[in-house]
Amino acid sequence: QGLRNGDCDLSIAGGVNAILSPMGHVSLSKAQALSPDGRCKTFDISADGYGRAEGCAMVILKRLQDATDDNNTIYAIISGSAVSQDGASSGLTVPNGLAQEALLHKAISNAGIEANQVDYIESHGTGTPLGDPIEVAAIGRVYGINRDKPLMIGSVKSNIGHTESAAGAASLIKMVLAMQHDRIPPNLHFNQANPQIDLRSISASVPTEVTR
Repeated sequence: QGLRNGDCDLSIAGGVNAILSPMGHVSLSKAQALSPDGRCKTFDISADGYGRAEGCAMVILKRLQDATDDNNTIYAIISGSAVSQDGASSGLTVPNGLAQEALLHKAISNAGIEANQVDYIESHGTGTPLGDPIEVAAIGRVYGINRDKPLMIGSVKSNIGHTESAAGAASLIKMVLAMQHDRIPPNLHFNQANPQIDLRSISASVPTEVTR
């Protein structure tokens, strides 16, 4: 938004997650948010919490015309963006599905596209038995309508763990690389869908192998 509003001409955006103290891990363990085996089993019936990970993910953002004029290498174009907040919910690990749905509609509107033009959704997908179904239901209400072909959904957290403050930037970089190489990487640790997630009803699939 700062670039669009002319507040700046270049932005370095992203996040860093470094686990420097045991206290965060202890707190999350007490809240039963973490998977005992340290793996994010996104959308799977065995999902039992998330696995923490350290990471750093950064991207350089410029207005398209400026990047073109400066002969920069352009890896991807961000057509639109949206930001929201869950508002009232039952707790940190229980997302607000209606708020997520409103956010997805806003992102589509800002990008100037139709939902059925989207082939893949990189989800938050932490691998919790309650949060995953709520998120997939919201995705289905927005992207699962009037589709000509199945929608693919996945989460980089199944591959590298939940990098927390770097997770959003890691997801963005994953999708830029996927488009660059014309391949969707597999969603790991997915064998059988959580019974609360009906992928068929929303015309969705989870790639479990490299998919073009």
